[in-house]
Amino acid sequence: MRLVFATNNAHKLEEVRQILGDRFKVLSLNDINCHEDIPETGDTFQDNALQKARFIKEHYGYDCFADDTGLEVKALNGAPGVHSARYAGDHDSEANMTKLLHELEKKTDRSAQFRTVVALILNGQEVLFEGIVTGQIATERHYGDGGFGYDPVFVPDGYTETFSQMSSEGKNLISHRGRAVRKLADYLRQL
Repeated sequence: MRLVFATNNAHKLEEVRQILGDRFKVLSLNDINCHEDIPETGDTFQDNALQKARFIKEHYGYDCFADDTGLEVKALNGAPGVHSARYAGDHDSEANMTKLLHELEKKTDRSAQFRTVVALILNGQEVLFEGIVTGQIATERHYGDGGFGYDPVFVPDGYTETFSQMSSEGKNLISHRGRAVRKLADYLRQL
């Protein structure tokens, strides 16, 4: 089965391809020659994921799926939330982490969660899948060989390493995106 994943983020693409395996041929936006900046103007992760998937279906005709992901920090009333990628600027992970760590300096509650919503458009139907992982925001960055975005500051509950310090396989087993994409894969296997 061929599906377009509405992203050009190489890290996300690699994660999703690992989780879905060889049974599914996952194409990126680049693979279908989509170089447009797809709008993400929704108020929720669901809105943004659906907006991206609908854009691809309407403009390119492909069955597809899209995700929207964000970090929700309890002490910041759920921020950065849907604005996670642009929290301190346009897709600047280092600036985003710097701002986040600064805003949490005097906070004792560092609990947070990553949330991913995947929107699938297949055979004229829209289906949503959600994945959540809870954890804590570290007091400083801890880099490893993997990860991206806020991964160097997010420690999932039950672990001592940040997502960035974990292997990609280890992260995919417990991550928000991994959980949502496994729900997507289970759905697709039943068709």
